[in-house]
Amino acid sequence: MSLSLLLTSTWPPLLDRTHFKISHANPKKRTSSSHPSFRNLPALILSSSSGSGSGSCSCSGHEESGHLPVSPPKPTSLDWQQNVLSTAASLYPLYVTAGGILACFNPSAFSWFVKRGPASYSLSLGLIMLAMGLTLELKDLFALFMQRPLSILFGCVAQYTIMPAFGLFVSKALGLPPSFSVGLILLGCCPGGTASNVVTLIAQGDVPLSIVMTGCTTLGAVLLTPFLTKILAGTYVPVDAIGLSISTLQVVVAPILLGSYMQSKFPAAAKTVTPFAPLFAVLASSLLACSVFSENVVRLKSSMVAASLPSDASLILRIQSIFSGEMGTIILAVLLLHFAGFFVGYISAAIAGFKEPQRRAISIEVGMQNSSLGVVLAASHFTSPMVALPPAMSAVIMNIMGSSLGFFWRYTDPSDSKDSTQPQD
Repeated sequence: MSLSLLLTSTWPPLLDRTHFKISHANPKKRTSSSHPSFRNLPALILSSSSGSGSGSCSCSGHEESGHLPVSPPKPTSLDWQQNVLSTAASLYPLYVTAGGILACFNPSAFSWFVKRGPASYSLSLGLIMLAMGLTLELKDLFALFMQRPLSILFGCVAQYTIMPAFGLFVSKALGLPPSFSVGLILLGCCPGGTASNVVTLIAQGDVPLSIVMTGCTTLGAVLLTPFLTKILAGTYVPVDAIGLSISTLQVVVAPILLGSYMQSKFPAAAKTVTPFAPLFAVLASSLLACSVFSENVVRLKSSMVAASLPSDASLILRIQSIFSGEMGTIILAVLLLHFAGFFVGYISAAIAGFKEPQRRAISIEVGMQNSSLGVVLAASHFTSPMVALPPAMSAVIMNIMGSSLGFFWRYTDPSDSKDSTQPQD
C-alpha cells in the first residue's frame, strides 16, 4: 500500500484518463474534510458531486464562478526528489528479478541475511509493515469502506476464497511433495500484496478500491490466514494456527497500527520519513524474498544437480537440470496459482456486474499476494525450509506477471469508463 501512495504522482497521464468519484450521503454539504485524504495520493481525485457527471478537477469551481484557472505550480526540488524516489520504488520487479538471478548463481551473496533468520525475516517484514502504516490513516480507510462496502467486501471474499482453493487444487493436480504443497497453500492464504496498488494504477483500475482491499485483507490475515492454512494444509503437516495468528499479529498488524499512530501523533517526523518509505519497503521485500530463495537454491542444487551431473557440465545443462526437476515444478505451480488469481478474479467480478476499473482492481488484488508474509510464516513455523520456497518464488514470478498485465491494460482503455466513473456498489 505504501508503494502506491507515493507513486500516484508518477503517472499523471494514467490518472488523466481514469477518474474516481466517491459520492456521499449528503452531496450538498461539502466541507474541507468531506472526503478522505490519503497521504501521498495528491494526483488521485476523490471528489463528491451533486450531479451525475464525471469527476472533475479542482479548477472547475473557478471556471464556473468566472475566475481564471490557477496555473499549476512549477516543480520544486522536493517534487523532483519525490519523483526520483517514486521511480526507484516502481522498479520492484526489476530488483527482485535481479536478486533472484544472483541467488541462482551466487547464493552466498545473501548468506549474511540468511544466517540471522528467521529473526531477520520477521524484523524486515515488521519494518515493511511499519512503513505502510506511516502512509495510512485508518479513519480514511474506514471512511472509504463505509462509502463502497459492496465492492470491497466482494474483493476481500474473492481474495480469501479463490487463492486458497487454487493453492490446494494446483498442489494436488501437480502432485507436489508435502512441503511444497503446504508452501503453495500458505501463499494462497496470504493477504493481498502491496505491489498490487501500483499495478492497479498502471492498469487504469480502481486505485482506491485496491488500497482499501489491501488494508482490509491485511488486517483480516490475523485470523483468516492461519485458519485457512490449518484447514487446507493440515492434512499434509501439523499446522499451529494459534502460532501463525500470533506471528501475523506481531509482524503485520501491530507495525501497521504503530505506524498509523506515529503519523497521526508525530506528523512532522512522519512527513520527513514517508517519502522514503516505499523505496525502503520494496528493497526490504526484495532482500527477504531473494534470501529465502538463495537458501533453498543451495539445497536444490545439492540434492539434484550435484548428484546427476558431472563436474564439467556446461552452464546451460546445469540450468536445464534445475528447471526440469523440483525447481521447474515449483515455478509451474506458482505460475498457475497466480494466473488463476488474475483470471478468476476478473471473471468473478465481471459476473457480479462490476465495471471495468473495478474488475481490473479485483483481478490484480486477488492475483498478487503478500509473499513476504508467506516467507516469514513458513520460516518461523514449519520445520522444512522448503515450505518457504513457493512464497519466495512468488515474489519474482508474481511481480513479473502482474507488471505485464498492468502494462497490457495500461494501453487498453476500460470499455465502460465513459459511461460510468462511479464504482458500482
